[in-house]
Amino acid sequence: MGSSGTVKLLKRMSDEETKDTQAEAPVETTPEAPTEEAVQAVEAKQEELRPGMTVRVHERIEDVTPKGEKRVRVQIFEGLILGIRGSGPSKTMTIRKVSGGIGVEKIYPLASPVIAKVEIVKTAKVRRAKLSFITSKRSGWRRKLKEVWKK
Repeated sequence: MGSSGTVKLLKRMSDEETKDTQAEAPVETTPEAPTEEAVQAVEAKQEELRPGMTVRVHERIEDVTPKGEKRVRVQIFEGLILGIRGSGPSKTMTIRKVSGGIGVEKIYPLASPVIAKVEIVKTAKVRRAKLSFITSKRSGWRRKLKEVWKK
């Protein structure tokens, strides 16, 4: 098996190399730098959002069907903004909702192309930047937030 195995191995390698040179090289998709319009849209979105707001986040989800086709659907996540952190394009918001008695928290980057839109459902009066006391199990700290009505 000594020399003949080596020859077969070399032949396979050379065949693979010719296939690679004949076929087009796969194009790597790198995240593009955000355009000026996208940055302005994100900044406008960031100015509106504050902790204590109840929002609906429309999230684009890409699925693959059993046939192998890609399809995009929109899933809505509605919850309370617990906090916003970061600055510029790396700004993120933490949203919490209670689903079936279980608390679910998601962190969304505001500049993400996954977010189709953010709807503000209602706002509440809060005096904190981070509402971590909402998640606590101690009933004394878990207060109901007062809703603010806009005219």
